[in-house]
Amino acid sequence: MKDLLNQISICIEHGKVSSQSQHPADMKGLAGAIELTEEALNSKIPAKDILDYGLLKGMQTVGDKFRDGKIFIPEVLISAKAMNSAMELLKPFFISGELKLKGKVILGTVSGDLHDIGKNILKMVLEGGGWQVIDLGVNVNAEKFINSLREHNAKIIGLSALLTTTMQNMEVIIKSIRENFNDVVIVVGGAPLNMGFANKINADAYFPAPQGMLDYINNLFINSN
Repeated sequence: MKDLLNQISICIEHGKVSSQSQHPADMKGLAGAIELTEEALNSKIPAKDILDYGLLKGMQTVGDKFRDGKIFIPEVLISAKAMNSAMELLKPFFISGELKLKGKVILGTVSGDLHDIGKNILKMVLEGGGWQVIDLGVNVNAEKFINSLREHNAKIIGLSALLTTTMQNMEVIIKSIRENFNDVVIVVGGAPLNMGFANKINADAYFPAPQGMLDYINNLFINSN
């Protein structure tokens, strides 16, 4: 069992979707994440073990490598494709309630800003880490964030900005969120930001890389329980 789960993890790490995938070249013709996940399910390996010790373990490695500068955006995208392909096979277990995600995270690029590359990478890393992500897109104002928090009953929100002009809008949005919710964890990110600015606008945390936020919310909500 451990060997099969480890093979799944390796496929996620290297972005091997299926036996038909040409990438990576040194795994050409070998079974990929889809076939190995099917094999694991047919072998009666619990879906939770497949998720935790196969898929999520692989994406954890991807996140660590990306944080350390050992891989870059294209590799993350390829791994995310392998992860999402294998996750399709586990959907019935989420629907039945046998599998549960860690919790909900709301993400959005703040009002006035149309950049979403960083947010989209963060979304993939969080989903790969076992979190459900509600992506509000770009140019998101305070009202939309607040309505989403009410609708989804989420406790974590991530705000992104890539411009020095739009990062100022974070302060207004955070103030509105705090006025309506006193128990929401707010994380900010984006190229022009730093921890000093995050403290100034009353955010709970700032991270320059996606893995930082994943580790933070895991420690805050999962590992501490």
